[in-house]
Amino acid sequence: MTTPLHLAVGLDGAGWHPAAWREAPTRAADVFTGRPWLEAVRRLEDADVDAVSFEDGLGLQPPTGHLADPAESGRLTGRLDASLIAAWLAGQTTRIGLIPTITTTHTEPFHTATNIASLDHASQGRAGWRVQISARAHEADHVGRRDLSALDDPNQREAAVADLLGEAGDAIEVARLLWDSWETDAEIRDAATGRFIDRDRLHRAAFAGSRFSVLGPSITPRPPQGQPVVMVLAHTPVVQELAARGADVVLVTPQTDADIPLLIEQVRVAEQRVGRIGRPLQIWADAAVGLASSDAAAATRLDDLDARAGEPFAGDAALLTGSAATVAERLNAWHAAGLDGVRLRPLTTAVDVPAIADHLVPLIRRTARQSEVTGASATLQERLGLGSAANRFAATPPFSTTSPSTTSPSSTTPTGAPA
Repeated sequence: MTTPLHLAVGLDGAGWHPAAWREAPTRAADVFTGRPWLEAVRRLEDADVDAVSFEDGLGLQPPTGHLADPAESGRLTGRLDASLIAAWLAGQTTRIGLIPTITTTHTEPFHTATNIASLDHASQGRAGWRVQISARAHEADHVGRRDLSALDDPNQREAAVADLLGEAGDAIEVARLLWDSWETDAEIRDAATGRFIDRDRLHRAAFAGSRFSVLGPSITPRPPQGQPVVMVLAHTPVVQELAARGADVVLVTPQTDADIPLLIEQVRVAEQRVGRIGRPLQIWADAAVGLASSDAAAATRLDDLDARAGEPFAGDAALLTGSAATVAERLNAWHAAGLDGVRLRPLTTAVDVPAIADHLVPLIRRTARQSEVTGASATLQERLGLGSAANRFAATPPFSTTSPSTTSPSSTTPTGAPA
C-alpha cells in the first residue's frame, strides 16, 4: 500500500497573509479569542487532517522589534501563547495532533519538557513540539537574562546563531531524557496499599552540558506517546543537522518541484554528518496556500489581499494558489517525488481552512489514502507511522548518577526508534 501523504496545517493568528484579519469572513473582534482556533481545528479534525501546529514567537509582527512599525504596517499585531491554545484545545478535540511552537532560547528545557508532556496527557497522546530559536537580539530584552547583541553584528551573527542552535539541540535532548525519566509502569496507583509510585522506575536525566545542567527526574509522568513528536523547520544545512540530531519530522521549503530531490538529499547527508541512528527523519514540505473556486479567482483573491497589505505576499516557503484541484495536483507531485508530508499555511484561516478541509483534502486522499490508524485512540506517533518509543532507561538502575545524556545529542536515538 502506498505510504500516505501526511497532512498538517500551520495556524498563525488570522492567517499567514498580513491582510488576513481584514478578509471576510474573518471577525476582527474575535482574533484574540478562542473561537476561531476552535472552529478551525475542529473543521480540520473532521477532515481527518493529521495535525495542526500553532505559531509563536517573542516579538511583535512584523519582526522588526520597533513598536511603530507594526502599527504602520496594518498587520495583525500580537499573539496568543501557542502552548496554552493547544492545551485548551486538547479537551475539545479527539483525534488531531496538536503541535505548539516553543522557543528554546529564552525558556528552560525542564519547563518545556513538562509542558509538552502535560499536553500529551491532556490530549491522550496527540502532542508534538515545533522547536524554534529566537534569533533576534531585541527579543532577548523581553526576558532580560542574556545579551544577544551579537545577532545584530554581521561579523558575529553566524556564530551566535550556531550557538543558539546548539542550545536547541541540548534542549531537545533534555526533553527526551525527561520524558524517559519515568518508565511507563512507574505509577502503581494502588489505593488499598497506599503505593502510588514505584521509585525504582524513576531515573535521573543527569544532563550536564556547557549551557545548562538538568538533574531530573521529571515531575510529570511519562507521556502517553513515550516521546511526543518533535518537528523542526529547516531552511539551511545547519538547521537540518539540528533536526537530524533530535527531531522526528523536518520541514523543508521547496520553491519548485526540482528542489525536492536536492532537499531530500541534503537532509540525508545531514543525518550522516551527525551520525543519526534509528529511524530516518520524515521529510515534509512547508507551503503557503490560497484557495478559491478557480485558478483565476485565486489570483484575484491574492491580488486583493496584497492590495490591502500594500505589498506582494512574501514568505520563506512556496506559495500555492489556485483551485483545490490545481493545488492537490502539485502536492501529489511532491509526494511522488519523495516527500512524506506537507504542512499547509493558510493565507487566511477563515477562508482557507474550510477550503482545505472540504475540497483539498479529499483530492489528496484520493491519490494517497490516509493510514487506517485514524481512530480516536490513535496517538500522533501512530498517525504518522513513527511506531512506539522505547525508554532508554528501562534497563538502567534508578536514580543513576551516570546517564546516556553525557554523550552528545547526535549519538542518541530519536524517539527510541530501533537502532
